[in-house]
Amino acid sequence: MRTELVTTLKRKATDLLKDLARDREPILITQHGLPSAYLVDVDSYDRLQAKMQLLEGIARGEKALDDGRTLPHEQARSKMARWLR
Repeated sequence: MRTELVTTLKRKATDLLKDLARDREPILITQHGLPSAYLVDVDSYDRLQAKMQLLEGIARGEKALDDGRTLPHEQARSKMARWLR
């Protein structure tokens, strides 16, 4: 992964954005020698957000199972049919 100083971001933002669009590789921005932010292209960010939503849904489902919040198959099918209308 590429690392750039925040001053480089300030001076060469257009160049960094071109590189980002071409390479689709995140750029770590550092400030005072410490990681400060990641610069990512929009498509990669959107894909990450979609993956996070999916993983959060799975985690909620697993918690529901652990808590015993489940339904018999027919009840679940009935509820799903109403949601899919």
